[in-house]
Amino acid sequence: MQAELIEIRNHLAQHSPFAEMPEENLDRVVSGIEVAYFRAGTEILRLGERNNYLHYVRSGAVEIYRRSGELYNRLGEGEIFGHFGLLMNRTVRFPAKAIEDSLIYLIPNEIFQFLWENDDNFTDFVETEDHSRLRSALSRREKSNQPMTARVTRLISRAPVTAPNTVRLQEAARIMTEHGVSALLLMDESGDQPSLSGIITDRDLRTRALSEALPSETPVSDIMTDELITTRSDAFIFEAMLAMLHNNVHHLPVMEGNRIRGVIALSDIVKHESQSSLYLVSNIYHQKDVKGLKRLSQEVPNTFVRMVREDANSHMIGSAMAGIGRSFSQRLLELGEEKLGPPPVPYCFMALGSMARDEQLVVTDQDNAMVLDDSFDPAEHDEYFLALAKFVSDGLAECGYTYCTGDIMATNQKWRQPLKVWKEYFADWIDNPKAEALLNSNIFFDLDGIFGQTEYTEELKTFIAERASNSQRFLAMLARNALNRTPPLGFFRTFVMEESGKQAKTFNLKRRGTAPVSDLIRVHALACGSRAQNTFNRLKAIGQTKLMPEDGVDNLRDAFEFIAIVRIRHQALAIEAGREPDNNVRPEDLSPFERSHLKDAFQVVSQAQKFLKFRYHAQVGRNVG
Repeated sequence: MQAELIEIRNHLAQHSPFAEMPEENLDRVVSGIEVAYFRAGTEILRLGERNNYLHYVRSGAVEIYRRSGELYNRLGEGEIFGHFGLLMNRTVRFPAKAIEDSLIYLIPNEIFQFLWENDDNFTDFVETEDHSRLRSALSRREKSNQPMTARVTRLISRAPVTAPNTVRLQEAARIMTEHGVSALLLMDESGDQPSLSGIITDRDLRTRALSEALPSETPVSDIMTDELITTRSDAFIFEAMLAMLHNNVHHLPVMEGNRIRGVIALSDIVKHESQSSLYLVSNIYHQKDVKGLKRLSQEVPNTFVRMVREDANSHMIGSAMAGIGRSFSQRLLELGEEKLGPPPVPYCFMALGSMARDEQLVVTDQDNAMVLDDSFDPAEHDEYFLALAKFVSDGLAECGYTYCTGDIMATNQKWRQPLKVWKEYFADWIDNPKAEALLNSNIFFDLDGIFGQTEYTEELKTFIAERASNSQRFLAMLARNALNRTPPLGFFRTFVMEESGKQAKTFNLKRRGTAPVSDLIRVHALACGSRAQNTFNRLKAIGQTKLMPEDGVDNLRDAFEFIAIVRIRHQALAIEAGREPDNNVRPEDLSPFERSHLKDAFQVVSQAQKFLKFRYHAQVGRNVG
């Protein structure tokens, strides 16, 4: 080997992944290397151009940029770039520019592909980096200061301010003013040890005391919130955000066991993360009309993309997007009541489907219903609730949540019924299961109360869990329906794609990916009597039983996460490129890493469906006939 090539070989051998490479593979790399020199300020890779080389920095420094022009990374001696483009049809996705005079080794694509297929260590190294490039922000996740990884204790700046729950309104206001706090924790001191029994906020004083002209000597317990939403001291800020989104609260007591560490407020998180989903939600509640909500809804796609860039997992993204959707619905309901007046009888506005499961993305329609108090009289009351449902549904459509093509909305009188009628619906679906009826009602088994008397929905969840788990015939029929949607994987592990229409040569990552997983997990969850709605929470509940093998639960969780995150990335890339996001993916638009692991994930789903058929289909023959 020539002296020049020996020097190149020695340098490569000092840096991963070449340092761990078998000698024969390293020799193959060295023999094909070309050398290029770039002066400072020179573009090395331009966005969208063809690239046929893996680039290795021999000396100098290189900056890598996102498609938006935002700085992504700075590379120095011994680092590689350009491989993402080689995995994506040799098209440059991350432009590169020399910021110092740089000497670059160019490794031809043919050698790169050989290493990819024959050197596991090299493949693992590139796959890991590919995964990072698709999902990571500039700084490494563990070093970032994002709500994904920071603990809520970071936001606690002072000891909690407390008072006995017997204190009077005037004294409570004085304590809050003296300490400069917007929330006061109220303690029950009747036992051996004081315990947290409630909270009062500035907003409570305004809306529950001053607006009602309550006497200053009124006990604070008369207006305090006693059904507290709290968070753990070891929880992530993001988890606190989700708790606020889901429960529409602005203050969270932070607990360490039974001890109060402090209180965090919505404003604390907004200051910490001014572009977060919670910041968007806080603005939703400040809008005075549908026009304001529509204007604000234009920020939703950017919030979605930002979370993808920050390496959020699918549960974080789905929960945040569902929280945003709930907030639009809740504010529209508030505005509707302001317009129409107070409701004639109590009611609960119920979210269905992906919003109820905390798995909503940017491509979504509206699925909702109303549970009315049993005192509801259609002749007297339904005109009001129809008008309210129409106001909310039209408002959601203005905000980008399209009308449900199946008419599963509260505007449909069938889905605007008293609690006793809803129980009759579910009793009939469970006790007298029919394939077509269950296919159309499947979405109602993912439900969540988001406004009004949410205890109605909690009562329905308990009713369903108890009744469904005792009906093998219902579970067998539900399982049969869950097998209607299969993953798009052929006999020889090739993708099965649409054959005609505008979606030809694509497969749908919702209909053929995440939906089949949600469907089969729902069956197991109902079988074990779980009240959980979210797919990951249902898997946790299933894992605590013997309904599925332990490794089957873990594999299914991983498969669902991978399919979901590829779907999420696909939508985020479309938004960044200025295209309308959808669920239809072309295999050639996926990286080799994604194609390979999607096939593995689809294989897991296929096996899980076979187990579902085995687990419940035996009862079909005996009970269904």
